[in-house]
Order: sequence, then C-alpha cells, then structure tokens
Amino acid sequence: MSQLTDFLSLSYAHLEDHNLHAKEQRLNRTPAHVLQEERLKYLTDEKRIKAVTVLFSDLEGRLHMLDYDKKFIVKSYDNLTFDGSSIRGFTAQRESDLRLRLDWGAFYWAPADFFGAGKVLVFGEVIDKDGSPYVADIRGVLKAFADAQFEKNGYTLNAANEIEGFLFAGADAERRYYETRKFEYVNHGGYYHSLPGDPLRQFIDRSAEVQRAMGFQNEKDHPEVAPSQFEINYSYGEVVAAADQIQLYKFICRQVANSLGMTASFLPKPVVGVNGSGMHTNVSVTKGGKNIFWDPSGEEKLSSFAWEFVDRILTAGNDICVLLNASVNAYRRLDPHFEAPNQIIASAVDRGSMVRIPIGNEKSSRVEVRSVGPDANPYLVMLSVFKTGLEGPTDQVKNLRTAKRYLPDNIYDALSNFNKSKWTTELLTDDIKARYAELKKNSADRCPRLLGTIVKAEEVQFHHEVYNQFLWNQF
Repeated sequence: MSQLTDFLSLSYAHLEDHNLHAKEQRLNRTPAHVLQEERLKYLTDEKRIKAVTVLFSDLEGRLHMLDYDKKFIVKSYDNLTFDGSSIRGFTAQRESDLRLRLDWGAFYWAPADFFGAGKVLVFGEVIDKDGSPYVADIRGVLKAFADAQFEKNGYTLNAANEIEGFLFAGADAERRYYETRKFEYVNHGGYYHSLPGDPLRQFIDRSAEVQRAMGFQNEKDHPEVAPSQFEINYSYGEVVAAADQIQLYKFICRQVANSLGMTASFLPKPVVGVNGSGMHTNVSVTKGGKNIFWDPSGEEKLSSFAWEFVDRILTAGNDICVLLNASVNAYRRLDPHFEAPNQIIASAVDRGSMVRIPIGNEKSSRVEVRSVGPDANPYLVMLSVFKTGLEGPTDQVKNLRTAKRYLPDNIYDALSNFNKSKWTTELLTDDIKARYAELKKNSADRCPRLLGTIVKAEEVQFHHEVYNQFLWNQF
C-alpha cells in the first residue's frame, strides 16, 4: 500500500470485537432505524473507509457484490439501483431496474489482507420498482418468513451448518478443468489427520482465523474423510444470519485458497471414488429463550413439536429435494457406498438417513438435515427446511420415520417431483417455482443424461473419461 493512503486496516482482534458487537445487536433484534443511524454515523465519521461492498444472491444462490463509494452511499443509500436483467432468475430485460436496500444489521468488518483495506461489507435486500420486496430475492423471502414466525408465534429459527469442501492445487482449478482434465489433491492425510504446516492445514488455519475475526465464533476445524477435504465448524445463529454466514464461509474459503495459489471447491462430488461434500443443516426453534425441540422424556429426547417438524420434512423429502440438491453433480453424491444420506428416514445413528437426531441437551437439542449439497442456495435451503417443518403437510402413513423410501438419484426425477408437488407451489409461489425449475432444467440439459446411478471404487478407471466430460459440462 502506498504511504500516501490511510485506509482502514484493523487487527484481527479488533475486527472480532466489532463483528461480535454487530452480531449481538442483530440477535437482540435492534430496530432497523437505530442500526441505520448508527452505521451511517460510523461511515461518516470513519474517514479511513473508502468503499462499502454490498452483497446479494441470485435465485440459484450465487453471491454478487457491488462496491459503492463510501461518500456516495452515505448520501444515496436509499436509491441504490442495478440491472436485474443481468442476474439469473431475476427480471427480464424489458423490466430490468431493481434497487438494493441495505440490511444494516448484516454489517461486517473484514480483514484487509484478504478483502482489501478501507472496505466494509453489508448485505442488501432486493427491492422492486414499486418499493416492495422483490419476489425472487429468497433472502428477503426468508427474512419475512422468520420475522412473521417471531411476531406471530414468538419463534426464533436457529441453524448451524457443517459445510464440507475440497482444496485443490492451482488457482481457478474448476475453471481450468477443461485444460487439465483432473483435480489435484494437496493432501492425502484423511479424516482428522493433517500435519502442521502442510497445505491443507495451512489453508484451514488461515480460513479459521478470518472466520473468527468476522464473528463466526468457531468451534472446531479438521480435514474430512476424503483426501484434501475440509470442514470448519462454527456456532449456530438466527436463520437469516446463518444463511449469510454460509455465503461468507464459502467466500472466505475461496479467497484464502486463491491467496495460497489453490482452489476451494464446493461441488458436492468433484472426484469419483471418494466421499462427496455435504452441508449438514442443524436446526432448532426457540421461544422465550427456551429450546422447544428439547424434551428429556421424549423419544430421543426430542419434543413432540420437534417430531412433528421431522415428520413434515420426511413427508416432503422428495418434493423439496431439488431445492436442497440443486445441481446435476449433487446427485452423484447421493450414493450409499459413500455414507450418502439418501434414505428418507429419521435416525439417531444411521448416517444414510435424510434426517438425523444428534445427541443433545436442553441447549443443543436439534434436528440435522443431512441431504443438502454445499452448492445449494442457502436461503432457499433454510426456507425449505423451516417452512416445510413448521407448515408443511404430514403423511398419515404407517412407519413414516422408518419406511424405506429413497431420494431421487438424478436431477430429472427430482425436478419431476418438485413440479408435481402442491407443497412446493405454496412454499415458493407459482412464479418463483417456474423460474427455478427452468433454471435447473436448462442446467441439466447441458449435461450427459445417462450416467448410471452408482459409481463403484473399482470402476473408477472405466468411468474416468465419461465423468470428466460430465463434470466439465456443469460449469
């Protein structure tokens, strides 16, 4: 940095203090107008900030970013326009103008060494021309649903996600796959095993440091089962904040990996013959500060309220599958040979179940939805799980929680279930359901259709060339 500049660059300890304070304000539901006034005053007074990065996501969950000059945003924060026709799943070209409204509670201070000095981050809500929330902004839909549950029932919706990924050698390894025809591991240590200082451990350590600085409140991190696979765990949060953290988690990992000359990949099944990556989604509901999923005398110590939640998820398992497993590649992960959660059952012990009941106590009692791919739209995942669990239909069938039913093994069957379902129309509306289905079908049609459903380890060499072509066609 030039000696003539004086841009904001805080220590990681100071960053963590700022972000934890903002997180507490958000958790305590500090009124929006109070946060707006406080943030605008901060931006005005802090001369070392040059720009505000506004983040929003499209219908498929891609994270988009716009940098606004700090002085401009202080004056024009209520009139931030952008071209929606350039965003997949948003407006048609003839009606392209959309606006961004800043969610001042979702405000982050980021490390200057990875995000640039003099910048802060804030999530935006997409607004239509008439000032109403834009229907395809699923973050806004999720926020409205969560707020309504709190106002009507006193429910706070909580989530924590275990997000697995792979670290591959070389920058832009996914984009360059067509040239290299392979992904190269940086580590072969396996589950929980990585020597200090090796590339995977170095990446995990740096990513965890950035997360900690951004208020994630880390719990544990480790290599996963497959070679060069990782998972960095952090504490649960209110549902919209939790979904924001998924977007930031993947953003941080990609940024850190790129700085090390490597690539963090969140494809569910990038490599044949090894475990894929999931995004296990742990959820609970609190009311008045009490976890209403907990019942020490209930089955598996879950309350009847929680079991009803589980029953609704199982009932709609096939209907919402394409919302939780959003890509062609995601269905390669749902292979029972590699601990894949493809059975529409609930179990405390079976890791092949769609829903698992982890060991918990009054504070940690929760339900884990395991059949989620890490490349899914996190806001759509949260909306699907919570709205289904709280308001979805329940099948009146014998042995709903243990009946042998399976999730689809390809995206076409998943789309067929989704399109035929009355519940997904209620979940999303006709308009958004049709937009999403069209995007998924167009993506699927660009890929080979008949790849089989099971890839065995001993068949890896035979399938190598077919799979390479399949993988490339996803990007």
